[in-house]
Amino acid sequence: RSEVLAAEAASCLNRAMAALRDIWEEIGIPEEQRLERTDVVKKHIKSLLDMMVAEEESLKERLLKSIALCRKELDTLCRELQLGPFETEEESTILQMEKNLRTRVEVLQKQKRDRKQELKALQEQDRDLCDILCTALFSIDTGSVPSLEDLDRYRRHVASLNTLREQRREEFISNKRQIILLMEELDHTPDTSFERDVVCEDEEAFCLSEDNIVALQNLLQQLEARRALNEAVCAELRARIVALWERLHIPEEERESSA
Repeated sequence: RSEVLAAEAASCLNRAMAALRDIWEEIGIPEEQRLERTDVVKKHIKSLLDMMVAEEESLKERLLKSIALCRKELDTLCRELQLGPFETEEESTILQMEKNLRTRVEVLQKQKRDRKQELKALQEQDRDLCDILCTALFSIDTGSVPSLEDLDRYRRHVASLNTLREQRREEFISNKRQIILLMEELDHTPDTSFERDVVCEDEEAFCLSEDNIVALQNLLQQLEARRALNEAVCAELRARIVALWERLHIPEEERESSA
């Protein structure tokens, strides 16, 4: 196809030159001037063709430069993403090779962005959960692009922290309800900062650390022990009252009204 077009271009040039010669003959331009004019036409055509060749050579150089830059960028991306080297088809043209390499660079750049964005999101969740649970942050190298395995481990770590938070939240809410009921029953006013933190209305502000959960369980056990002691004292007092009723022969009616 390109050879046919080249032949047609040469034919167009020959026809144009023939037409110019006919016009010069009809005008009566001398042979010497015809040669000069032909030389001007030749120089003009040569200049135009040289310019077109130079433009195409520049395009070729730009493509080769782009290929070199893409190869360099691909090597860097493959190392960062822990991937094997990208293999190009040796028989492909310069244009196709440049397109393939540029497309691959764009794909890997997107993978890099996606991994770093996910890492950032996981770190934000991790920080929030660690603030609530008072645990250490997940250990990961933030200076490099995380591998798929690193991200998978981080996801599972964050999921386990979410599960732990829900478990501790449920335990806190359950124990808090029991503690409030016991405090009301014992007519006990919270007198320590921890007790005030427990019964405050802002449940989200309570730190769900392991130490706080243990302290919460201890507080509940202490209040339950106090109630059990009070119940034992009450039972003993009731027994003494009944014994006194018996010794004093108090009628049943008076006993019921006193009870």
